[in-house]
Amino acid sequence: MFQNNTYQVPCLYQTLRTKSTPSDRPLTLRVPGSKSITNRALLLATLADGVSVLRGALFSDDSRHFLQCIQDLGFETEADEANSKITVKGLGGKIPCTEAAQYVGSAGTAARFLTACLGLSHGVYHMDASEQMRRRPMAPLLQSLQELGCEITYESPDGEGRFPFTLKGHGFQRDHISINIDSSSQFLSALLIVSCLCERDFTTSIEGTHGMAYIDMTLKMMEQFGVRTQKIEHAFLTPSGQHYRAMDYLIEPDVSAACYFYAMCPLLHIPVLVSDVHFDSLQGDVAFLTILEKMGCTAADTPEGVLVTPPAGESFHGVTVDMSACSDQAITLAAIAPFADSPTTITGIGHIRFQESDRIAAITAELSKMGILCEEGESSITIHPGIPKASLVETYEDHRMAMGFSLTGLRSPGIVIHNPGCCRKTFETYFEILDKTIESTLREASIVMNSSGRSD
Repeated sequence: MFQNNTYQVPCLYQTLRTKSTPSDRPLTLRVPGSKSITNRALLLATLADGVSVLRGALFSDDSRHFLQCIQDLGFETEADEANSKITVKGLGGKIPCTEAAQYVGSAGTAARFLTACLGLSHGVYHMDASEQMRRRPMAPLLQSLQELGCEITYESPDGEGRFPFTLKGHGFQRDHISINIDSSSQFLSALLIVSCLCERDFTTSIEGTHGMAYIDMTLKMMEQFGVRTQKIEHAFLTPSGQHYRAMDYLIEPDVSAACYFYAMCPLLHIPVLVSDVHFDSLQGDVAFLTILEKMGCTAADTPEGVLVTPPAGESFHGVTVDMSACSDQAITLAAIAPFADSPTTITGIGHIRFQESDRIAAITAELSKMGILCEEGESSITIHPGIPKASLVETYEDHRMAMGFSLTGLRSPGIVIHNPGCCRKTFETYFEILDKTIESTLREASIVMNSSGRSD
């Protein structure tokens, strides 16, 4: 329920508890296509030779910025939002415009992937981003590009390593590079995708282990489009002479988006099924389903999608988990953790301090406002059980804060989300789908909500 740039979250838990015989039928819904896969597929399609059709594509702020950038580079594209389809005519690694301005908005994938691609091409490209993206890490990737022969002129008042800057590319001047991925695995994904454009075998050495699930996604998609890369200890070797092929490519549903609804299973004690989400997904966030199992839920892959059913008892368990493989769900877990029967500790998430917001600090601040005890570490957070008080949740222009903390309000009354529109970055219809999900849940329980969000 939107009012004055806020969303009043309807509290469902007590209402559903009044239903003496809850339905066993699962809450079933669909979510849009994966942002991570859509943006990787866009770059792979531009580098392929021929026309690719991307089906099930996500349309959001991030993907629209990426699409606009490749259009500004001169690539022929056709976007059909009504049918979630994008057509791209790739030129086998050639960039149509040898000079262009690129504005990536707040899209981290566009920022890192296009910077690597253009910095290792032949041309001059003026790169800029939103204020939010200007604050996010870029230095490790830019330093690697300079070592590979790219000239970079920085225009940021904050110094080197941040947007805006100008790239003057001269192709690959070396056949090997090292990259530190402690702050973002996208640096490595970006270099791996363009590595086949080198005329010689290319080796990418890595420092750090963050986000390897996303690297696995990148490698699998590269292989789907026709390029293989070999893992050798702490390095990747891309043999020369390989080329991406154009494809008719089906994009998976966004597992990151699905997890908000799967988290409703223990929270509201209802079964949940998200259509076409399966355990063999390319996306690392599928690991969140395993976390839900540790909390007492059961997850089963069915032909329709993964079905998660709630614990046998009324409560669910707190957990201690390393979420480095699915860190986008740290906020999701934190938002439901106060309702667990024991503390929850999330580790392996130091890098989320450098995303759309300092997410560890943001989680701590918002839960503390609700009266929930949190213990914040440099790369971890512990959340103690409690009853969240009514609160206006600040979202810090961070889509995952808005979506994650909407879950808290489904169980505790008085939770209001400030600036829910920030979800347009990756899931612009989230609150619309949430409202429909709430209506569906109440209808299944034969309960009607009045205009104030209370049950009649």
